[in-house]
Amino acid sequence: MDLHTSLQSTMRQRPLGTKTRNIRWSSENWLKTLEIGMAARAYWKGSLKLSLVTCPVQLYPATTAAEKTRFHLINKETGNRLKQQMVDSETGDVVEGDLKARGYELRKGEYVEVEKEELEAVQIESNHTIDIDSFVPKDEIDKRYLNHPYYIAPDGKAGVDAFAVIRDAMKDSDRVALARIVLTNREHIIAIEPLGNGLLGTTLRYPYELRDEEDYFDGIRSPKLTKDMIELASHILDTKAAHFDPSKFKDEYETALKTLVRRKAAGKPVKTVEREERPSNVINLMDALKQSLKGRRAPAKRTSSSARHRTSHRRSARKAHRSAARHRKAG
Repeated sequence: MDLHTSLQSTMRQRPLGTKTRNIRWSSENWLKTLEIGMAARAYWKGSLKLSLVTCPVQLYPATTAAEKTRFHLINKETGNRLKQQMVDSETGDVVEGDLKARGYELRKGEYVEVEKEELEAVQIESNHTIDIDSFVPKDEIDKRYLNHPYYIAPDGKAGVDAFAVIRDAMKDSDRVALARIVLTNREHIIAIEPLGNGLLGTTLRYPYELRDEEDYFDGIRSPKLTKDMIELASHILDTKAAHFDPSKFKDEYETALKTLVRRKAAGKPVKTVEREERPSNVINLMDALKQSLKGRRAPAKRTSSSARHRTSHRRSARKAHRSAARHRKAG
């Protein structure tokens, strides 16, 4: 049971006429909010096809937002949830369902209406088939094109063998399959690769959905950097080297929201934490690197100065020795 479901369940149990601010929930109810009581349903069912090999498969969303805390707009006096109405932006009148239509904005405030039947005529009919077109090296796929991930699993025991053939063939080739699939009346390109005992399918964005990086990077200058500065920066990077471990990712805001809701539901006071002031002494990275370089060079300078002093001292001693020898010969 998620946080939203638990809240609804407890709200139904409150005495009639009780205002939201006077509601009390037991801590046991809120402990259940972290439990997931239901497996995800298949988002799509169809066939995975590779040439003459076909097997029935199911798609499941690989991500979920079910555990994220959500809020609804409510009436503070009654505690009832608010409903939204569609209102004409000019007249302010409420528009009923049979008068609602889709319109494409040609110019500011000017729309061309598109009928439901006209939209249906251009929609792509799904044949419920993931048709593999090609296999490409995985490292050739630009990460910016990656969109929504899905788990692909065999649908029933009958297609397990064919599914395993396609999966294991991709494991051996170290390539990603590019296929076409129709989801919500739109055709998508989906990249398929082995993942454990199943497959991971990730829908890809079309080129028109990406912004050109040159619009953002073109003005970035390339200053001349010394070899020492690059080496020092590389050393700093090496000290921060680690392995990808998503278990270390902590959503502090989500944790704080859950704590807030639990305390409010239990009638406990909510502690207000004062925000820490951001430090004003922001250090420029380049200045910091330069200062570090100065610190590294200083001992070398002292060593060089000391060496020059010792060399000069030896030269003076040799000159004095030669001068004394000439005086002895003259005498």
